[in-house]
Amino acid sequence: MGSVKVENLTKKFDNVTALNDVNLDIKEGEFFALLGPSGCGKTTTMRCIAGFESPTSGNIKIGDKIVNDLPANTRNCGMVFQSYALFPHLNVFENVAYSLNIKEIKKGNIFTNMKTYGRMLNGRFFKYPKEITEKVEKILSYVELDKYSNRLTSELSGGQQQRVALARALVMEPAVLLMDEPLSNLDQKLRHTMRNTIRKIQQDLGITTIFVTHDQEEAMSMADRVAVMSGGEVMQIGTPTDLYSNPKTPFIADFVGTSNILKGTVVEKASDYVVVKTNGLLLKSYLKTEKDNVDIIIRPEHINVTKNVDTNSIANILEGEILVSTYLGSIVRYDVKVGEQEIIIDTTYKSGEGIMAAGEKVNLVIDPERVLLI
Repeated sequence: MGSVKVENLTKKFDNVTALNDVNLDIKEGEFFALLGPSGCGKTTTMRCIAGFESPTSGNIKIGDKIVNDLPANTRNCGMVFQSYALFPHLNVFENVAYSLNIKEIKKGNIFTNMKTYGRMLNGRFFKYPKEITEKVEKILSYVELDKYSNRLTSELSGGQQQRVALARALVMEPAVLLMDEPLSNLDQKLRHTMRNTIRKIQQDLGITTIFVTHDQEEAMSMADRVAVMSGGEVMQIGTPTDLYSNPKTPFIADFVGTSNILKGTVVEKASDYVVVKTNGLLLKSYLKTEKDNVDIIIRPEHINVTKNVDTNSIANILEGEILVSTYLGSIVRYDVKVGEQEIIIDTTYKSGEGIMAAGEKVNLVIDPERVLLI
């Protein structure tokens, strides 16, 4: 079984607490992302699961077995490192076959292992057994590298090297695949392509995958569920849509996507809405709250910026002045001053329509359903 359960995991390095009571329950076959800024504990969590770090306290289960005391090479985990960790003097086939050779050595003795050592030194003079050849060729074909099997990894592009590292992990048929920021060394366009490739392979194989990243776009586009971490703790776990639509804290709202985060005070509570005040502005929200002091979360794409407004609308209508207009291709981002606040608005760019300039007076229209209170 490839399920992973982390129970009350704490990891300390001398007087520094890197992980504090981390709990995760990852289902078999799930693509699970650990997301957070540098130093949040996501890589340390993965290293504890892999067996490269020992927990200070807590348990790690793979399937139904507690693996705290098992060495890394017996946990049935495949690892793809950020740097790929490929052997530059070996070709693609030999890199992928390396772990299979090590597996054979562990099973054999000094006499039966002579051929294995020989082919690890020079595969041209010592042939690989049929079962290893077939396994490696199959996985290389799967990652579309079968035509590059005799090429040195130093002669490959970054995306091809990444696929070699992935093939080397998958050829061992692990119960769990661990990936530590494997796309960070690639350019933006190639990252997008590799995200699709990795996700497709994961879905085809149904392998439990834990993916560490600081890039919220990677996590949101690939994962079934995401755990957002900060300061060695798990702040929230949920599907990408749940994290984006219902963040539990301002940190989540700010880290997962872009948000306008305003401090407010509830000044009116009606049967179907509340009114909050922030720096002299009044905003209506359909999201009820029991708190008096709240954080107001409004996503930039949920604000309509216009010069013409229906005064009979039930929406929130605010008057503002454009400070900066930024053309970003598919969207135009406006920084607008509203009272003492500065609010970001993202609008879809439509060819032929002008972009409003700094200094123009505008109205911001916000649906009360889009005003989140936390």
